[in-house]
Amino acid sequence: MEKPFFREILHPKLENPMFVQGLPGFGNVGRIAAHLLINFYDAKLFAEFYSPTFPDYVSVSSEGICTLPKYEFYFAAMETGNIVIMTGETQPSFDDVLAHYQVCAKILDFIKKLGCTFLVTMGGVPIAEDRDHVYVAATSSRLANDFKEKGAVVYGKGKIVGGTGLTLALAKELKLEGVCLLGSTTGFKADRGAGYQVFKLLMKVLGKEIKEGK
Repeated sequence: MEKPFFREILHPKLENPMFVQGLPGFGNVGRIAAHLLINFYDAKLFAEFYSPTFPDYVSVSSEGICTLPKYEFYFAAMETGNIVIMTGETQPSFDDVLAHYQVCAKILDFIKKLGCTFLVTMGGVPIAEDRDHVYVAATSSRLANDFKEKGAVVYGKGKIVGGTGLTLALAKELKLEGVCLLGSTTGFKADRGAGYQVFKLLMKVLGKEIKEGK
């Protein structure tokens, strides 16, 4: 493999799609939230993304089958349009800055071709206190305030590492709108509670209030 490539499994007809990205990182919050979305909407896998900048290991299934590291794209219908959900088990090395830019640019090219004009990236932020908080950064103050009204806390004067922040910032340069939702976590292990909080807030914004215990 000399360069990144997409493998398209299905070619869904999408109407007004919204893009949601959840990658591994602090507390695995983004990936957990993405899988909750996939399960909630019974989303279907339609594309995969591979890159030589992903780590040099393979995943082995319970049947002993090896697969390359990849990003997966799912789609589902909502009441108004479609949702496209991307997740994966890895990211390029945090030391390889160029790889992060290249991969995020490829992802944005792909979702633009799908017709996505609004995106949500999800991740974790290592904050020991206020464990139930979900923070928001956005491409505009209007969007940040909109999500603040829904219960998020504006994430100010901080940094967002990896694809979670870079995808959103590059999208802003392409005149796309979006937000980043960050669940507060200790970041030492998979934080299902923080992932659930991010999922619950996004569902509230989408008009699907999630009741505790559901």
